[in-house]
Amino acid sequence: MAASVSVSTAASSRVAILVAGGSGTRMGADRPKQFLELAGEPVLLHTLRRFAEPSLQVSKIVLVLPTEQFATWQVLCEQYAITIPHQVVAGGATRWASVRNGLASLPNREKGVVAVHDGVRPLTPIAVIEATYQAAYNHGAAVAAVVPKDSVRGLNQQGSYALNRSRLRLVQTPQCFGLELLRRAYQLPELTTFTDDASVVEDLHPIHLVEGDYRNIKITTPEDLLLAEALLRH
Repeated sequence: MAASVSVSTAASSRVAILVAGGSGTRMGADRPKQFLELAGEPVLLHTLRRFAEPSLQVSKIVLVLPTEQFATWQVLCEQYAITIPHQVVAGGATRWASVRNGLASLPNREKGVVAVHDGVRPLTPIAVIEATYQAAYNHGAAVAAVVPKDSVRGLNQQGSYALNRSRLRLVQTPQCFGLELLRRAYQLPELTTFTDDASVVEDLHPIHLVEGDYRNIKITTPEDLLLAEALLRH
């Protein structure tokens, strides 16, 4: 397994936790979706490479995987000569538990801002990652999001009703937070209403939204993989 990089204790330190716990069920694939090939390389390698971009100055990358996938990732690291420094941490039964495990792997002395990112979002523009980190420095909690392209309706007992999409956002990752804030949030009990890290944090701190990117897709279905291939080609 690739070794961990040294961690800066400066207040401006940047850390990334990449959560990759998919099974590939919805893909109908023979392997977890993070290990599927995208343009000849594993999806997860594309994601890892984004956060290893030198301009971002991320001091440590934590990759959270199910324990049973460690050996597969080790083989892929050798097969594709992956030398990007990162630490592999065992995931939990839920995404919440996996992020908590990723946080627990960081030294208590670690300060700065942490980005939590879906391992199967391999096309996130570097500019979006940078803007989300910067917004978290300024606001404490920042999330990449985009305006819905389609009309949106809510449901009620009578049927449905129109929603003003200009007041709605589709949430993406990265989601960036002051490290101490995210640690405090994850000390609280897990709730069924937690769908992402912003929902874990929002009772403690307001969430600032950053303009995301429609290319920042999450690969969950075969159609997503085809779209990602097309986006990479162009």
